[in-house]
Amino acid sequence: MPYVVTELCIKCKYMDCVEVCPVDCFYEGENMLVIHPDECIDCGVCEPECPAEAIVPDTDPKAEPWLELNREYSANWPNLNRKKPAPADADEYKGMPDKYAKFFSPKPGES
Repeated sequence: MPYVVTELCIKCKYMDCVEVCPVDCFYEGENMLVIHPDECIDCGVCEPECPAEAIVPDTDPKAEPWLELNREYSANWPNLNRKKPAPADADEYKGMPDKYAKFFSPKPGES
């Protein structure tokens, strides 16, 4: 069972998770990350590293709305295999509700 990135990552994109991932299964969008579900080995090391608490196992009910988004965008966004600085205003968005409707961008990141 893979892990899933939820909307809590949007506009935060801390990337601590990328640094610990042993299989480089993170993909970068303009303002969030996603996990490729077929590449994730379910090791769980990324989940506790996320300051925004945006990563959950796919068995968590909070993951369900994000499973397809992670699958779709991991096929289109560039792979990210190194940690980069978080956005300067990331802490302002941490924990904010309804970020998907307000801020989600389908554009790829600049890996």
